[in-house]
Amino acid sequence: MRMIKWLAISSLLVVSFISFSTISHAYTVKSGDSLWSIAQQHGVSLHELQDINNQHHSLIYPGEEITIPQAISSSDQQLMARLVHAEAKGEPYAGKVAVATVILNRVDHPDFPNTVRSVIYETYRNGSYAFSPVQNGSIHQSANAESKQAVQEAIAFRGQGKGSLFFYNPDTAVSSWIFDRETTTVIGNHRFAK
Repeated sequence: MRMIKWLAISSLLVVSFISFSTISHAYTVKSGDSLWSIAQQHGVSLHELQDINNQHHSLIYPGEEITIPQAISSSDQQLMARLVHAEAKGEPYAGKVAVATVILNRVDHPDFPNTVRSVIYETYRNGSYAFSPVQNGSIHQSANAESKQAVQEAIAFRGQGKGSLFFYNPDTAVSSWIFDRETTTVIGNHRFAK
């Protein structure tokens, strides 16, 4: 019985290690491919794709083998799209991309959780959530096509923005500390800041 438990636990650990340690895979460039299209197809940023392949240009050739970094999971992309839809409904497309970019910037920043899900569901000491759609439940509404596309674009350009970590509507913001943050850009009704 003890041997069976040991085998079950060690098998589980091996499977966990394999699934969490797979951070990249190889891809053979096809005719008509570009780094941009490959990044979009695999849900990774163009910047990450260039970095992992040590490329400082955009030239690739059919038959060339390149490394694809680990992508953001489809469930995390769907979660991001639902948040973008709830937060930026009625905002221009660029504003939707910027909201998705804030999520990714937080994932990459040491002061925030390091996963998409953890960033979106982050809670503060007072029990409130970082994003109001999580608090009011509107994050559970389906995302529209534009919000999904905005997430794809934010992923493709990950790490290339202005470093925005926050966004707010100055007409409805209730926390005064946000007004002290450096504004990076204004899109529609939202101000983006770091």
